[in-house]
Amino acid sequence: MDSIQVNGIRAYGYVGYLPEERVLGQWFEVDLTLWVDLATAGHSDDIKDTVDYREAIAMVKSQITTAKFDLVEKLISAIADKLLSLEKVNQVRVKLSKPAAPIPDFGGKITLDVTRSLT
Repeated sequence: MDSIQVNGIRAYGYVGYLPEERVLGQWFEVDLTLWVDLATAGHSDDIKDTVDYREAIAMVKSQITTAKFDLVEKLISAIADKLLSLEKVNQVRVKLSKPAAPIPDFGGKITLDVTRSLT
């Protein structure tokens, strides 16, 4: 199956288990893989025959900036579900990272990775 990959989507949101995460907010980063048949668009050269990834980017940013969840697991599931509503998308992979997780003496990032499909 063909795919479109979109990496490095960044948005500021207020999702997190700790109260300060929901009040102060934090940056989130998202990488996407959208499985879609690209053969028709490859022949027609017409955007209506593919997924307009600008719409996918806008959906991700909107979910992050408006979500009011305690867990990033809920956020990543909401993002995946929303992306599956795009016409022509059969499956999605969403990688969501918190680059500055509020954990003492930890300088890394936390990443969740889910794959969802219509079936």
